[in-house]
Amino acid sequence: MERLDGGSPVPAGVRGGIVALGNFDGFHLGHQAVIGRAVARARAEGRAAIVATFDPHPMRFFRPDSAAFRLTTLDQRQELFAAAGADAMLVFGFDAALASLSAEQFADRLAGPVGAGGVVTGADFTFGKGRTGNVASLTTLGDARGFSVDTVAPVLAGGAPVSSSRIRQHLIAGEPREAAAFLTRPFAIRGAVEHGAKLGRQLGYPTANLSMGTYLRPRYGIYAVRGRLPDGRVLDGAANLGIRPTIEGAPTELLEPYFFDFDGDLYGQTIEVALIDFIRPEAKFDSLDALKHQMARDCDTARTILTST
Repeated sequence: MERLDGGSPVPAGVRGGIVALGNFDGFHLGHQAVIGRAVARARAEGRAAIVATFDPHPMRFFRPDSAAFRLTTLDQRQELFAAAGADAMLVFGFDAALASLSAEQFADRLAGPVGAGGVVTGADFTFGKGRTGNVASLTTLGDARGFSVDTVAPVLAGGAPVSSSRIRQHLIAGEPREAAAFLTRPFAIRGAVEHGAKLGRQLGYPTANLSMGTYLRPRYGIYAVRGRLPDGRVLDGAANLGIRPTIEGAPTELLEPYFFDFDGDLYGQTIEVALIDFIRPEAKFDSLDALKHQMARDCDTARTILTST
């Protein structure tokens, strides 16, 4: 699937496409409904299906000091959009220039450089400087510029719309299964394996250290996890997410998965680790020996969870 720059004219092969427009950070049930509608319409009309997203997230631009909150990277979104049937991902770089566009100017960009034949978005979508544009004004602006607008109602769960905010709340509470129900897949962290102090290896549990980067920080603790390696292998394991309070020295925030029955060198490789279930909060132990015994119990718990998942 092509990745296109929202600041440049799209290639001729995808001009006139149906554009699913939104942030789509979590690609949850609500996002899937919007993109699914765009893909279905594109196929029915013989057009390309394009998913337009923003990077960085607008909240990061307007509130640069806000805590990390991302649920996916661009690479993860591109793979998810492709699996949903999209032909291209269009990335609008969210900067001062984009933030200053009026609703009319943004509609001009959809009609001109993007050449949208139609736009599909969620009912709560806003755009333009000061968020002055909404789905009603987008419909009016589209009519004047030659593209139609479809609006998709929120997907409800438990009487409330599925949203990235609800997913983040579940992850912060240490409820990855509840988050996965909204995402239709486990929340997963992707990154390059870094060198660490290699203490896990000394304890008999060699781990792959991943920085959390701009990802949301779920509740610190021990998780049952599944890892996916670059060669496609899927490995079960247990992971510590947090600052390792038992280890002396300055706290270092890491995701540290230990993969069962695996003996290999992962340094420098990009892997993805999915949080399947929360086992217990992170804790400080009186000794490394006590930590080692608890790690054995955690691994047994994780194996039991993953056997039935």
